[in-house]
Amino acid sequence: MPGEFYVENKTEKVSLEAVESSLAGLNTKADAIKARTDNLAGETPWQGETTADWQMGEANLVSIGAASVKNKIHDLTLSIHNLVGTQVRVRLYKKVNGTERKVYEQAFDATTDPAGLPIINGSWAIHDVLRVTMQSNDAADNGKAVDFDYMLEAM
Repeated sequence: MPGEFYVENKTEKVSLEAVESSLAGLNTKADAIKARTDNLAGETPWQGETTADWQMGEANLVSIGAASVKNKIHDLTLSIHNLVGTQVRVRLYKKVNGTERKVYEQAFDATTDPAGLPIINGSWAIHDVLRVTMQSNDAADNGKAVDFDYMLEAM
């Protein structure tokens, strides 16, 4: 009969409609798996620079992520090659139970530390904005550009 076929060694009839429905379900599952595995490639790297008066006080360098959006950050590298301060403080802030909290602080010396600073070197899950700030102890750093580069993966 048209639209029906027999499976070898079975007497049960399988309709073409049932086969098409099963294939559609498998395609939906395959598309969902592909969407998740495509995330593993990560987003396009984010690069830029911020110019601020770093010695005047703690200044925002970059904000990473977005409110209520889940990401994995795999790398955050800063370049302090334009700075001369002997105490360049990098701080990270993120929301903890709805309130922004400082979660990282480290001082570097632009005259002796490497110009490239791997602030995050590994994977860290965030579900809101990660705010990166910097402050220098040298007025000569005011108005200088600080480069940044980071990699995100959507979750």
